[in-house]
Amino acid sequence: ISCIKATLQSNHTLRKLHVKYDTDPSNELELGEIIQGQIAIATGINERSGSDTKLAGREKVIHTQLNSERRAQLCRQQGVDHSVFSDIDPLHLPEVLSLIARRNGQGELYVALSSTIIALFSTMNRERCIQLRREYHAAIAARHRAIAAEHETKVEELDNELAKIKETTVAIAASAVRSQDNVLSQSNKRRRT
Repeated sequence: ISCIKATLQSNHTLRKLHVKYDTDPSNELELGEIIQGQIAIATGINERSGSDTKLAGREKVIHTQLNSERRAQLCRQQGVDHSVFSDIDPLHLPEVLSLIARRNGQGELYVALSSTIIALFSTMNRERCIQLRREYHAAIAARHRAIAAEHETKVEELDNELAKIKETTVAIAASAVRSQDNVLSQSNKRRRT
């Protein structure tokens, strides 16, 4: 839980792990049971993700890092007090906030916004945002130009094929006309003779 990077780099292939803990009669719900529950959640995510470790890492970040209640619980268990949002590039915060709203609801979005609003406004670089949008649209335009060039090449090939067909048709017609002229000419010579 120390940071998003640590969560992404954790083991995403482990499918089952059971740990025995010493019991402490002073705890209502034993810490071992709580930790085993968190292990079960993590290994369950691994199992549902199959061999896709990137998906497993993403789901664990969403489940643990981007849910304020779970994060607070895990931080208390591990003795960590650290804001997850300090690990995120402020230019990516809008996307992260959107992900939080979609996956964890409006309540979590409010908590995340209250934690990040200063970062969003104080580090916003309008020029950089515009540059990123420009690069995005330039890449799409380049992709469309490449597709258009492919189509233009195909049109040229088809035009060349049509021109060859036309030349062949004209040549066949000219040959037929010459043949007909020869036949008529020979027929006229026979009549004269």
